[in-house]
Amino acid sequence: MCGRYVLKSGPGRVREELHVDLDERVEWRPRYNVAPHQAMPVIRAEGGWRRADLLTWGLVPAWAESATIGNRMINARAETAAVLPAFRAAFKARRAVVPADGFYEWRALGVAGPKWPYYIHRRDGHMLAMAGLWERWSPPGVEQVLETFTIITVPPSAWMRQLHDRMPAILGRDAIDAWLDPATSLDRLKAMLAPAPENALDAYAVGRSVGNTRNDGEDLLRQVEVTAAAPPRAT
Repeated sequence: MCGRYVLKSGPGRVREELHVDLDERVEWRPRYNVAPHQAMPVIRAEGGWRRADLLTWGLVPAWAESATIGNRMINARAETAAVLPAFRAAFKARRAVVPADGFYEWRALGVAGPKWPYYIHRRDGHMLAMAGLWERWSPPGVEQVLETFTIITVPPSAWMRQLHDRMPAILGRDAIDAWLDPATSLDRLKAMLAPAPENALDAYAVGRSVGNTRNDGEDLLRQVEVTAAAPPRAT
């Protein structure tokens, strides 16, 4: 599960790293504790261009009677996203990329110890391009449209398994266009949804205040020491 992530990069860096056409009206402040139900930039394909718009995290299928279903739809498992009713229409026609600088996962400290948050990020300092899906939903009898998204998760790499049993599907830069292209075959799409290479990511422990969604400052990324051994650095 991926339930918290970081997007400290602003529109300029997203535009540069992910080659996105950004509308001047699409703005956001640095976020250090992104949580479900919040509106965040999501990259979609439009007329051959990559475009970023603000969508709400927690996918609401078009057929849903209530938007509350989005509470359970913050992640879609890669193994079933193409066939489950909640995700299959979006997997076929509404794929997206969720830009991030990193994400959090909680790791148990020892057999009976407490869980502690870790910040996971690319070792080379570049941004993550997380595979996602998006949908449009309107309440019955109302013209208002809500656009939502979910993050696709995959089984972890051997390194990531020390922290959690799932991880976001992270796309390589050369895979983004194919992922967004509505003509890409199902087999090729599934092949893209794989764990990050073993040497791509790094992690360190952070303070437990990240567990409160009201906390959203840069200090959340400060490294802390914990009693149990941290996961070894990828080599």
